[in-house]
Amino acid sequence: MIAYIGIGANLGDARGNVLDALARLARMDGGMLVHTSSMYRTAPIDSSGDDYINAVACLDTSLGAHDLLAAMQAIEQAHGRERPYHNAPRTLDLDLLLYGDETIATDTLSVPHPRMHERAFVIAPLLEIAPDIVIPGHGAARDFAQLVAGQTIAKLD
Repeated sequence: MIAYIGIGANLGDARGNVLDALARLARMDGGMLVHTSSMYRTAPIDSSGDDYINAVACLDTSLGAHDLLAAMQAIEQAHGRERPYHNAPRTLDLDLLLYGDETIATDTLSVPHPRMHERAFVIAPLLEIAPDIVIPGHGAARDFAQLVAGQTIAKLD
């Protein structure tokens, strides 16, 4: 199954945390890292703190969606992820954006990730590695690029 994972951090060594998350995803049992986007700097949305460093990874995985989520949460925990309140600044945030073309709605997982199509920090890196990707229930991701164009985002070297 091809899965797309959003990666973000804005506490501590945010760039280093994103790079380490990519390395951990590459070593994950039951998965193979296929593509990674560039890193992007973005201002917090519905949050506070320093700017975020964001990226998107494409993973070919044999894990089920909930098992993949658990593995992603273990990577977050290895980085000391805390959840003191909704949208709190974070050392590392991994979001399961897409899991094939599936739509999943459980108490613990929503795929496609809610509001992903409203966020430049998801759309820009996602389109970099998958320019023709379709968001189930929403349509082509490229159709949302103009809608998020007003959000501050800068591709990093």
